[in-house]
Amino acid sequence: MNLKILVPFAVFAEKTGVSRVVAETRGGSFGLLPHRLDCVAALAPGILTYEIGAEGDVYVAVDDGVLVKTGADVLVSVRRAFAGADLERLRHAVDQDFVKLGDRDKRMRSVMAKLEAGLLDRLAAFRHD
Repeated sequence: MNLKILVPFAVFAEKTGVSRVVAETRGGSFGLLPHRLDCVAALAPGILTYEIGAEGDVYVAVDDGVLVKTGADVLVSVRRAFAGADLERLRHAVDQDFVKLGDRDKRMRSVMAKLEAGLLDRLAAFRHD
């Protein structure tokens, strides 16, 4: 398979000869082999693993994103990604950087939605005066 991992404004990794890919979704781990049917999966923050013959398993910590498999091509698009060989360090990066920031992003979006709603209410009241 051909694997391409995209982050905003860059190609994080582009590999050919990938024999398997394992990613994490909200429902659990999700594995791909070369002859699997085409599919789409929403990725959760976690560890993406892919295997290339001579290199063996390669681990990448990824943030929320999407995985699309079409034919022999696997496209992974995520907000952030870190590569490394130490699984414990990558898991720690996922827990500290991606999951906690995700919670902070949710709170920030909630506050922004309230501010926007308040602004729209004031503009509507101003228009009617």
